[in-house]
Amino acid sequence: MKHAYLIIAHNELELLKNLISILDDERNDIYIHFDAKLNKLPELSVNKSKLYILEKRINVCWADFSVVEAELALLRAAYSNNHYAYYHLLSGVDLPLKSQDYIHTFFDKNAGKEFIDICLYDVSSEMERKMMRWHLFRKDFKNVGKFALITRLMRATFIRIQECLGIKRNKHINFRKGSQWASITSDFTEFLLSRENIIRKVYSHTFCPDEVFIQTECWNSKFRQKLYDYSPNYRGHMRLIDWRRGNPYVWRDEDYDELIHSDRIFARKFSSKYMGIVRKITDAVCRKN
Repeated sequence: MKHAYLIIAHNELELLKNLISILDDERNDIYIHFDAKLNKLPELSVNKSKLYILEKRINVCWADFSVVEAELALLRAAYSNNHYAYYHLLSGVDLPLKSQDYIHTFFDKNAGKEFIDICLYDVSSEMERKMMRWHLFRKDFKNVGKFALITRLMRATFIRIQECLGIKRNKHINFRKGSQWASITSDFTEFLLSRENIIRKVYSHTFCPDEVFIQTECWNSKFRQKLYDYSPNYRGHMRLIDWRRGNPYVWRDEDYDELIHSDRIFARKFSSKYMGIVRKITDAVCRKN
């Protein structure tokens, strides 16, 4: 069966073209959501894959439910077209580290597994703050304008009022968290889409729901038994991400050996500032296709 690559993109368009070139394979379809803030869309082309650009574009803001909206839109578009073997959620600054032959063989061998990163340490206090309170002005969290201080004070005050009054929402949900990027099966995708109204109710007006909703929906369902790996360091979703050296660390030329010899399928994040490593990975992976 074919795979669907679901890409959330808002910048780094030169890097996105490299990503598309690696994914361009008759066994893949590619879906892209471009942030509504992007004024001009890039010209992209494929030779073997089918490429779908979502017409409805969402203004995606960090920590806001709009990130979940974009992910659901991509999942919905792909699932309505075809029931793919796997749906891979990627950002526009990710790259595969393996050839398409390797990737398809790997997922065939692990068919039915859900590749989702889930933190196993206690996140209850964090989830109480992020998921059980009503959050104001999420879209403005990173603003630095003249009203930024006012909105921050209002947001913090509103949270403090809820704490003092003992106001909690979603009290009976066992929340889990992890990396938002995942590779999931058609069955789990169908399950998520069937719960779309519930997801909107539970995760709207929360903080960073993109790092919680897939993990929580999986953990509290039969799909928990299908998780690929519980190990730390992002092996659960087979992504190579380095949070020790950055937020996350941006891969550079000197990291080539670490990347190309990794057991992970994908890596993030890359930047057009270091196109040397992007071209090296692209050339190495495409030679094996």
